[in-house]
Amino acid sequence: LKSWLRSSQLCTEHSRAPAVVARMVERLTYRRHSRYATKANRCRTLRTPGGRLILQVVKKKAKGPACGDCGKRLIGLPCLRPLEYRRLKKRERRVSRAYGGTKCAKCVRSRIVRAFLIEEQKIVKQVLAEKASALKDPDSKKKRGGKKSK
Repeated sequence: LKSWLRSSQLCTEHSRAPAVVARMVERLTYRRHSRYATKANRCRTLRTPGGRLILQVVKKKAKGPACGDCGKRLIGLPCLRPLEYRRLKKRERRVSRAYGGTKCAKCVRSRIVRAFLIEEQKIVKQVLAEKASALKDPDSKKKRGGKKSK
């Protein structure tokens, strides 16, 4: 288009340069159902060996799996579209670890440590409660002067 504009500017009454004819561009139509330039309908022009121009559909770029907690991309797993993941074997879709393929190693480690510390805290509470009850037991053993039942 720019070359056409330059050539049309050269062909004014004042210039004596010969007119350069702009070559017409071949019009292309979408080969699939959708006729709109959407994200899913991206195409690129391709010249065939026969010299024709055709539209080639460009696949969407895959982001790949991310950690469910922190959102970082998971290492060791391929970046594919959802349909292509279904075609993979189970061992190719995940990492052989707890939460493999859904959580990163750092988040899994922090979950395990958190669970361990919570259990430790429960045990400490239980021990403190037993000590407190042991201190109160000698006081509760005193006899009360109430009515005796027959």
